[in-house]
Formats: sequence, structure tokens, C-alpha cells
Amino acid sequence: MNFVQIIGRFFLGFLATTGRLGIFAGASLSHIVRPPFYPRIIVRQMVEIGYFSLPVVGLTALFAGMVLALQSYTGFARFSAEGAIANVVVLSITRELGPVLAGLMVAGRIGAAMAAEIGTMRVTEQVDALTTLSTNPMKYLVAPRLLAGLTMLPLLVLVADVIGVFGGYLVAVYKLGFNPANYLQNTWDFLEAQDVISGLVKASMFGFIVTLMGCYHGYHSRGGA
Repeated sequence: MNFVQIIGRFFLGFLATTGRLGIFAGASLSHIVRPPFYPRIIVRQMVEIGYFSLPVVGLTALFAGMVLALQSYTGFARFSAEGAIANVVVLSITRELGPVLAGLMVAGRIGAAMAAEIGTMRVTEQVDALTTLSTNPMKYLVAPRLLAGLTMLPLLVLVADVIGVFGGYLVAVYKLGFNPANYLQNTWDFLEAQDVISGLVKASMFGFIVTLMGCYHGYHSRGGA
């Protein structure tokens, strides 16, 4: 019976957490579209999430494209299919690697920072002070961060796609001896708008999830430092 109690306690706790997170997400989305708005805070969060994350996202995408081209050549050379390297690089970067790597880098850099910042405000009663001053904490603290995550992650991924494809180009041309014009032509011929759009949609969802989880855990922090 103790084992059954443990399973039930875990399951009920999971359901309760899921419900709180769903209510928190719904309230946050409603505050995004309802006034009042705080454009200065929104712009500041966009700069924090987007501009300051460019170096780490760009560097990660560059080396991902370079490694992908090099390792693809190692495998494709066994089947005399070296010409497909450009196609593999551009599809992998735009569809999967660009959004995933950008989401991971932003989660490591921004998600924990949001949780720590809002959590510090919660345990030092600054969130309660906002309520006392007739300022909705969800609208002032959470909504700008969610909006910035939704808008800036696709832009970061777009930049990461270009840099990642460029990294593959550098390795293919200067290391593997590909013709630059042919490599670029193969990349352009095989790339479709749907590939880029699907990656950008994933990126917006990743941005929403990263900022939502950071804000949620910070907003519901308890105790001291």
C-alpha cells in the first residue's frame, strides 16, 4: 500500500502542477493582448533575449554547420554521394538544428536568469509591492518576457540558419574542395520556404516555453535566498 500511495502522491502532484502551469500560461497570454502595455520593458526584454544572445547562438550555429558538413562528407564519400552535403546541411539547420540549438542556448542563458530575477523579487516581497502599487505583476513581469520570447527566438533562429549554412559552406569549399558556385546553387535549389517557416514556428514555441517556465518557477518561488 505504501508503494501505491507513493504513486498516487506523485500522480496527484503532477496533475496539480500541470493545472497551475496551464492557468499561469492562460493568464499570461491574456495579459499579452490586453492593455495597459509597457513598451519600454518589452523592448528591454527583447534586447536581453535577442541581441545579447546573438554571440552564443551564432557561434553554436557556425560550428554546428561546420561539423555537420564535415561528418556528412565522411559518410557520403563511401557511397559517392558527396553532392548531397549541401542539401543535408541546409535542411538540417533550417528544420531542426537551428531551432533546437538556439532554444537550448537561450534556455541556458535566459531561462535561469528569468527564474532567478523574478524569484528574488518574490522572496523579497517586491512582487507584493507591485500589487500594492496597483500594478499587475503578471502584466508587468511575465507578459513582456513571454512576448519577447515569442518574437525574438524566430529572429535568432533566422540568423542561426544563415550562419549555420555559412559554416557548412566554409568547410565544404575551403576544407573539402567543393566548387563555391555549385555548392551555393545546390543549397538554393533544394531549400524551400516551408523548411524555413517550420523552423521559425518551432522557434516561437521554444521561446514561449523557455520564458514561460522561467517566469513560472520564479513567480512561484517560496522561502529565502
